[in-house]
Amino acid sequence: MIRVLVADDHAVVRAGIVSLLEAEDGIEVVGEAVDGEDAVGRALALRPDLVVMDVRMPGLTGDQATARIRESAPEIRVLVLTTYESDASILAAIEAGASGYLLKAAPAEELVAGVRSVAAGEVALSPSIAAQLVTRMREPAPAALTPRETEVLRLVAEGLSNREIGERLFLGEATVKTHLLRTFEKLGVSDRTRAVTLAMERGLL
Repeated sequence: MIRVLVADDHAVVRAGIVSLLEAEDGIEVVGEAVDGEDAVGRALALRPDLVVMDVRMPGLTGDQATARIRESAPEIRVLVLTTYESDASILAAIEAGASGYLLKAAPAEELVAGVRSVAAGEVALSPSIAAQLVTRMREPAPAALTPRETEVLRLVAEGLSNREIGERLFLGEATVKTHLLRTFEKLGVSDRTRAVTLAMERGLL
């Protein structure tokens, strides 16, 4: 018997998942959680085999709750079930220790199969999620910015013009422009705003 805890802050969605799983042979829903904190508390108290975890919940997010559960009870597996399929959400869940990532729009049989797979120690990914991860793995690693390029971009983020950056760093304006053009090329962008935004997203600034 696979013992499951269902964590989702939407009561109707949670009830639907519970009803679906309880109708399956060999699966028992042992509890429900209304948010991330509740999921952690109930998981550690009930010790289910698996937690079906939503990502976006008030307070503690699904990936944060997953990380806490896996740290305290690594034998409990987590299957993320969400409407979000952004790279950031997928990677955050996987890095937190989730063994599966399925979309709520997936067919019922895919969810049931995912629960059984994760409970058996396997990985369960929606086809679209798997395709995203494969594509991401095939992408070449972005070229690293040099210390000077990072310094120039940081000043761009502060709102300084090329001339002002040159004065601050004792560089010619043309040199500043060259550093920026190389930075744009490495980041795959074409303007200052996107360069700063992307650098922040990647933790470069």
